[in-house]
Amino acid sequence: MRFPHEFIRPIQQDMIKDVLDAVSQKKHLICHAPTGLGKTAASLAPALAHALQHGLTVFFLTSRHTQHKIALDTIQRMRELHGVSIRVADIIGKKWMCLQDSVHTLRTRDFMEYCKHLREEGNCSFYSRVRDKGKVSVEAQKALSDLASSADQSTAEVYRIGKRASLCPYELSILHAKEADVIISDYYYLFSPGIRQNFLKKIGKELSKSIIIVDEGHNLPSRCRELLTQRLTASMLERAEKEAAKYQFNESASSLAAMRRKLGLLAASLLKGSVHSYTKNEEVLVEKGHLTSLIQNYDEFIVSLLFIAEEARSHQKQSFVAGVAEFLESWLGPDEGYARILERKEQNLILSYRCLDPSIVSVEVAEEAHSVILMSGTLTPTSMFRDLLSFRRCDERVYESPFPRENRKCLVVPLTTTQYAKRNDEQFSQIAMLLSAMANDIPGNTAIFFPSYFMRDRIAREFEGMCIRTIFREDPTLTSQEKQDMIARFASYQKHGAVLLGVSTGSFGEGIDLPGDALKAVIVVGLPLERPSLEIQQLISYYDRRFGRGWDYGYVFPAITKTLQNAGRCIRSETDRGMIIFLDERYAWPRYLSCLPKDLHVEVTRAFQPRIREFYRNA
Repeated sequence: MRFPHEFIRPIQQDMIKDVLDAVSQKKHLICHAPTGLGKTAASLAPALAHALQHGLTVFFLTSRHTQHKIALDTIQRMRELHGVSIRVADIIGKKWMCLQDSVHTLRTRDFMEYCKHLREEGNCSFYSRVRDKGKVSVEAQKALSDLASSADQSTAEVYRIGKRASLCPYELSILHAKEADVIISDYYYLFSPGIRQNFLKKIGKELSKSIIIVDEGHNLPSRCRELLTQRLTASMLERAEKEAAKYQFNESASSLAAMRRKLGLLAASLLKGSVHSYTKNEEVLVEKGHLTSLIQNYDEFIVSLLFIAEEARSHQKQSFVAGVAEFLESWLGPDEGYARILERKEQNLILSYRCLDPSIVSVEVAEEAHSVILMSGTLTPTSMFRDLLSFRRCDERVYESPFPRENRKCLVVPLTTTQYAKRNDEQFSQIAMLLSAMANDIPGNTAIFFPSYFMRDRIAREFEGMCIRTIFREDPTLTSQEKQDMIARFASYQKHGAVLLGVSTGSFGEGIDLPGDALKAVIVVGLPLERPSLEIQQLISYYDRRFGRGWDYGYVFPAITKTLQNAGRCIRSETDRGMIIFLDERYAWPRYLSCLPKDLHVEVTRAFQPRIREFYRNA
């Protein structure tokens, strides 16, 4: 085994052995591997060793671009340390690798159809130059040779080489992947049924001869559900109607207008008096026939829309008519494992066909793949992920943190709550006072995560007058570069101390990695429970029928996972020292306290200030 480091930590050794056992026995493995264990190296090294011996391919799937780099760096370390040749291909979404102008704003489906149209019409010179009379062109061969000899085989390098030679970067990546031992890509390349079949065929790989490592695996169930969820809005219908009229398909435009009117009438009758007490949105369950009965000759109507969409795409990059056709096709799908919901949200009607069961997507991969390694620092309870994804022939492992226990202090402070029924101005003032007392005593940077932007901004109004630290606020509208710049500024305050106010489900709640010892504490305010919308109620009901754990699987555990992701921002290396504070009385309740991993060694206390001062005094 070509391990990428000179030394293997004891807990890392346990994970390596478990991965080797799993791939040797063609089993799956679900690993709760806390931050700092080095799970990328501990999974890639043994998986690759087995794959090279048995003619298999390793897929490393991750939704974060930063993890692409970590995987690439790990493989490069293997090469350098052991003097071996390991072929790796790095692939992101096709849209993001495209050299055509103004395509990044398109919906994925629109981009795919636009790309297909350009290729079939011979109007993409970047694509055409990759092949010459069915064979790889001389220019493409040269580009592939340059890529193979480069130490940097990232997507950025493929894009640079492709742009320099006016060759499609995605097609270069596909050609490069044919010879790869390891392929780094997003989840959907293997878990989206339509994409998987085409992708594997193009790169000449087989699912049965694949070891699949799923990084940040706690995201996989929701990603699988989203892959099969479709939505149609009244505004989509209106845009589709205008598009059909624009290209002189007047009869179809009239039919789309009639469909929009009928949908409005249906909503008026069904949504009357159905305002949800928590979400304040009007929403109601509907049946398949509620929509199909609004449209004469349903199947023929879909065919006509697809024809219009094809015509529209010959003049423009995207088609709203195509989006309507896609939804109408999906609406005819099965009832089991799905919910059909009609809602009115901010004056817009939304009809959705929502997948409740992630195993509809994952089970085929789990049944056919050689092995799947699901890993994350927040995969507890592992049995939930085994159930939700229908992983059979599966081992489950929970590893303790490799870092010194004395470097981390974890408190539950049950002095307040963000519970919906108890929210009021007095409670918000109490939370602001407690947070300022904590942040003022912490000698360094603190990140505070709230359940929502509304609650953050409401509490911040008073908190900012009490806190002596410089305050930063996460802004969801910032670009990726602007977010990086803000984090760099925040990190620069580590000597004097600053406070970052974020949201549990925001981009910093899971994706923030500060250098060195730049973050001294994380405070999680409240529980980021989903509002119990109709979809959440359907999830709970469905998981109750399947597993008898509806409340846990559909409501409680997903919120705990988010808070643990927030908490994981604090300790990133064996030299970091920091405190994690859960501020809400519900964390002290047995049903929630039992969900927190045992290796956090949580202390429930109301006397938080002496604990904070003692911990940092001993630093």
